[in-house]
Amino acid sequence: MGLSASTPAVAVHTSNASDHQTTPPPSGCPMHEGKMKGCSVRTEPSDPSCESKTNSVPAHQERAYEYLECPVTGSVAEKKENLDPSNLMPPPNQMPAPDQPFALSTKREESSIPRADSEKKWVYPSEQMFWNAMLKKGWKWKDDDISQRDMYNIIRIHNQNNEQAWKEILKWEALHAAECPCGPSLVRFGGKAKEYSPRARIRSWMGYELPFDRHDWIINRCGTEVRYVIDYYDGGEVNQDYQFTILDVRPAFDSLSAVWDRMKVAWWRWTS
Repeated sequence: MGLSASTPAVAVHTSNASDHQTTPPPSGCPMHEGKMKGCSVRTEPSDPSCESKTNSVPAHQERAYEYLECPVTGSVAEKKENLDPSNLMPPPNQMPAPDQPFALSTKREESSIPRADSEKKWVYPSEQMFWNAMLKKGWKWKDDDISQRDMYNIIRIHNQNNEQAWKEILKWEALHAAECPCGPSLVRFGGKAKEYSPRARIRSWMGYELPFDRHDWIINRCGTEVRYVIDYYDGGEVNQDYQFTILDVRPAFDSLSAVWDRMKVAWWRWTS
């Protein structure tokens, strides 16, 4: 999914942690049959005037399902469409970088996060995509003692962070279950690691650490776009579920509805 999370390379003290992790199957697998029963999903943009926003999904999401591994067949679909007809090469962000010290997986994992105005879900980047994205941002792998296993762990931590963030958003969105019974979907997101939120700055003035990353996620609440601010704090050692981040997730003060939600939740926390 995102390539903007500044996830540090942390050693994971686990041997079979991935065995406990359930991965949703890609859309082409038999396990998807009968999946979308009950609640209809719009395939048209929620607002015709916002069609350009709908089409602003990152390019790597459009062909992401070609790189998903099917749990039933245990393999990635081999399709000629995976190759650029002009040079018969795979997409550039899945290509090994020059002088890359070891091979990296190009397999991608489907998230649990619905894409707005689509029946598909967001798909996380592969190890190779993450490596290339870090190089593009100026990262020098020779300056770090990084291994193939580290990249595997980084991807798992990145994916777990996003899953955890979505779960927190769903808790807030439960306040609007009556008006949006089908639940929210993610429209777009962006990393703002150096743009500290007012809440994070106030916490730092009180002696607490600043977050190591920040994301703004825009969700679709049955036709209404709502922005959420997510601050990522270091929570210590990585556990067996690849979790180490403490998340502070809340709707931004962009509307009276968001202000009211924040007031209600603050009151519940204070009186509970």
